[in-house]
Amino acid sequence: MINLSKKLIRQVAQANAKFGLIKDGDRVLLGLSGGKDSLALAHLLNRMQAHAPFKFDLETVTLSYGMGEDYSQLHAHCEEHGIKHSVLDSNIYEVSGDTIRENSSFCSYFSRMRRGALYTYALEKGFNKLAIGHHLDDAAESFFMNFIHNGSLRTLAPIYKSKRGIIVIRPLIFVRERQLRDNAIQNELQVIGNEFCPGMKLSEKNVKFPHAREESKQLLANLEKEHPKLFTSLKTAFSNLHTETFWMKQI
Repeated sequence: MINLSKKLIRQVAQANAKFGLIKDGDRVLLGLSGGKDSLALAHLLNRMQAHAPFKFDLETVTLSYGMGEDYSQLHAHCEEHGIKHSVLDSNIYEVSGDTIRENSSFCSYFSRMRRGALYTYALEKGFNKLAIGHHLDDAAESFFMNFIHNGSLRTLAPIYKSKRGIIVIRPLIFVRERQLRDNAIQNELQVIGNEFCPGMKLSEKNVKFPHAREESKQLLANLEKEHPKLFTSLKTAFSNLHTETFWMKQI
């Protein structure tokens, strides 16, 4: 039996209440990589389905990139805990050699291809919402990446509607990454690989790794040492925007 902390359960409930992530009658598909983040989310949403005062459907799907992945253990884990799980086969790895641009980040390439495949699967199966396992650390890192490298002030939205019509939700948006790491250790979960970049097998190709995220992660770690309440402030700041103070034409 998975022992989910009361804090994790509360944070997901708070995010759901604040942003209206999952409502009565929703059909929710969770992209389950098998890493610590999405695996925790699968159990949290499974618990929510059993205890929430409203009804919603929940299924999980794991995308196979065609690299010979073995998801039998992950599938067995889901079956053991009553979580509906499917594996979606693809040839993303095979076609990547022809479609990825030289000197480009193959991790961002795999991310785009993964999201497109999940959108298509969700639409075909009649889901109206796609849940993904991004957490507060991901949001903070994305903010600093955009700030430093793109000159823009943006982060990860808790909920948004994609161009394909699927509503994407991030129920872990209030959760710290270290909580999910602790959850995996305490429950002895058998997690799978690198959640952010599953395409590490492409390392022999002339493509680059996404250093910007790792740099932002290290920057935040250093800042948090000096300012322990950094992430509490960031979480508040993301909901406390004073747009009138930015350099935009107001009148």
